[in-house]
Amino acid sequence: MKLAIVGYGKMGKLVEQLAPDYGFAVSLKLDEFNNANFAGMTAENFRGVDAAIEFSTPATVVANIERMAALSVNMVVGTTGWLDRLDHVRALVEKSGVGMVWSPNFSIGVNIFSRLVEEAARLLANENEYGAWAWEIHHSTKKDAPSGTLLKLIDVMKKAGYARPIDASSNRAGAHPGTHEIGFDSAADTITLRHTARSREGLARGAVKAAAWVVGKRGFYEFSDIVFGNVR
Repeated sequence: MKLAIVGYGKMGKLVEQLAPDYGFAVSLKLDEFNNANFAGMTAENFRGVDAAIEFSTPATVVANIERMAALSVNMVVGTTGWLDRLDHVRALVEKSGVGMVWSPNFSIGVNIFSRLVEEAARLLANENEYGAWAWEIHHSTKKDAPSGTLLKLIDVMKKAGYARPIDASSNRAGAHPGTHEIGFDSAADTITLRHTARSREGLARGAVKAAAWVVGKRGFYEFSDIVFGNVR
């Protein structure tokens, strides 16, 4: 299978290293130099591509998705910082007839962590003495704060019925690959749930796994749908 990498930074380079493990040969790599003003988004460049993995920037991700959808390219999108355009992208993907898998975090562990957070929020939804917080830290070069993962976790908590305020905060420092923490506190005790990434490899492996899965499919999916077997 042929794979295109859109956004050839640290994540893109790691995806390239792991691609052969999932049956892919990388046939196209687009970055800020050869895709300035979307010059690399051509039918010729994407000819024969089975799937694309997009790890670019919040400023360019939606336009990249629009152009790949117009070229009938199935894709995996791991860029964060564009949740306000999610409904637009979902409608575009459905109308274009392509397949897309999106997630703020392609780590298997984070997706399991999200389920644990969901259950804790559901169990504590009616325990009014418990307040909640959400916190994350990432490396100093991460462009969005709070992270897309933290925003997704907060959304999961609210959908689980936790309607009280959730105090959210973020830090950016050094080379930290990412820690997310959800906590519930009362006068009697504290419950803390935490996920810490050791490297970016888990995210890259999940993204390439999703790319292999989305080949030949149509529709808009989240990575959690694949992890928990909601779709085939």
